[in-house]
Amino acid sequence: MTDGNNLSITAQKNRETCELSSVVGSLCSHIHHVMSTYRRKGLELPLPSRNSIIEIVESLRAVIFPGYFGTSELDSSNICFHVGATLDHVRRALQEQIKRGLCFSCDDTKEDCSLCSRKALDASEHFMERLPAIQQLLTTDVQAAYEGDPAAMSPDECIFCYPGILAITNHRIAHELYRLGIPLIPRIISEHAHSITGIDIHPGATIGESFFIDHGTGVVIGETAEIGKNVRLYQGVTLGAKSFPLDADGKPIKGIKRHPIVEDDVIIYSGATVLGRITLGKGSVIGGNVWLTSSIPPGTVVTQAGTKDGKKNSEGKSLK
Repeated sequence: MTDGNNLSITAQKNRETCELSSVVGSLCSHIHHVMSTYRRKGLELPLPSRNSIIEIVESLRAVIFPGYFGTSELDSSNICFHVGATLDHVRRALQEQIKRGLCFSCDDTKEDCSLCSRKALDASEHFMERLPAIQQLLTTDVQAAYEGDPAAMSPDECIFCYPGILAITNHRIAHELYRLGIPLIPRIISEHAHSITGIDIHPGATIGESFFIDHGTGVVIGETAEIGKNVRLYQGVTLGAKSFPLDADGKPIKGIKRHPIVEDDVIIYSGATVLGRITLGKGSVIGGNVWLTSSIPPGTVVTQAGTKDGKKNSEGKSLK
């Protein structure tokens, strides 16, 4: 290769370096604005890691449903070792992510926030203590999926394959963290499930046992929704807010109860939209594509053709 070619290659590399340096400089020139707008403490403390949180959730899924997720080489001789080793790792990793979430939202400007560390330790311990209850709830959800879908050949198929089971698993994990007052992390967990299933459940929603979402795509459940036992939803159902009260500055008021209360044994069919702080009475049936903004008494059947009070009748049963 000639000296001229070597000089040409060197010049090209220098130009590329200069171009990259210009891009880096341009991005970094705005860094203080970005940090002051989107982060409360600049670069002093690390944010929660989305990848680490997802790994924690997948490890928990492998503990709640051992053998179905994670390693499948489990039997009576090693399952306790597997569960114990996995939870030991999860406990430490979760504590770190909780601390990062707390520090991110903490008003203390110190880089080393010992209060957040203590809170993270307490929260992670409380969460671990709740895992058996979470597992028990999910057992009822799996059974509800199997009994509620004639296409399901076994509960195992529901665990392996059903997006509703994946979404409710993430939700029940996220909801416990939400109840503990952990910022940011519960929403990351719920939105991860949303991104892969199309089911959007806010971690604040309260959901009773034996909950089943059939098919699932397009389901939306708002933050303050309260759902009882043995409730079944189909694809495209929205449990949303009718309106957003505004404060004096024209901004939505946070923390008010604005989503539906769904009592026990309610079925809501595909495409139905239920809005506002209304109550769907026990045993009611909401037909497909219904728009509902008023409370209904127990045993009501609502279809596009009209409303019929009373216990579930042949009309309600025949909607499946």
